[in-house]
Amino acid sequence: MGFVSNAPAITFVLSKDVGALKGFYAEVLGLPLLGEDPFAATFDLGGGTTLRLTLVPDHVPGQHTALGWRVDNLDAAIEAMKAAGVAPEIYPGLGQDDSGVWASPDGSARLVWFKDPEGNGLSLTEFIA
Repeated sequence: MGFVSNAPAITFVLSKDVGALKGFYAEVLGLPLLGEDPFAATFDLGGGTTLRLTLVPDHVPGQHTALGWRVDNLDAAIEAMKAAGVAPEIYPGLGQDDSGVWASPDGSARLVWFKDPEGNGLSLTEFIA
């Protein structure tokens, strides 16, 4: 057994302006704000996992997904996302449908990507039994 195998995870999303971005995570995504300091805002992701929205003044978002969530019903999650004013990301050549959904080649998962207001990549995934 590894030395972190039973430890709750802490994940980090970087931000140029934590004060401006924390509203998206709290109000749009609905994550409970646990606290903040001059360097970060900390949110509860559930199950003992926390997110630190961390100040990095010269941060440039990467082209990858920084954080994702597993959902039980992707179609319902997409409707809620759209109702909150969040648009799915469509990547040319990836084969997504009109709602932005990409299906894994083996049919085991459906996924949609979106971005926070600073351009950090986020995703929702539904695993198919």
